[in-house]
Amino acid sequence: MADEELVVIRSDADIVTARQKGRAVAVRLGFTSTDLTLIATAISELARNIVLYAGRGEIRLRIVQNGDKQGVQVDAADSGPGISNIERAMQDGYSTSGSLGLGLPGVRRLMDEMMNQSEVGKGTTVRARKWKR
Repeated sequence: MADEELVVIRSDADIVTARQKGRAVAVRLGFTSTDLTLIATAISELARNIVLYAGRGEIRLRIVQNGDKQGVQVDAADSGPGISNIERAMQDGYSTSGSLGLGLPGVRRLMDEMMNQSEVGKGTTVRARKWKR
């Protein structure tokens, strides 16, 4: 595997591909089966948001290191409509699409670190990391 995997997200099939590639990166690092599921679920949520709100974007997966700990970094990026109120979007139950509103707050709970950047009319980038224990 290369140092980085890139999956273009346009459809549900791409969500599955991103999830599989993310899981493979995490397996390579020796994550537990529980953490593999958490990482794959977070990737699914981020990729689904891309399909649902932007129509097209990308998931970039990479191995990261901080001192002696290793982890998986997931970067989700799109050029969609952006999020006008990130703080509100991070609240459980908030949704503009009629969904359960668990996507971004769910990713925050599943992963160890999460950062959001969004600009209305320009798109959204989310970075999430899970560290191997």
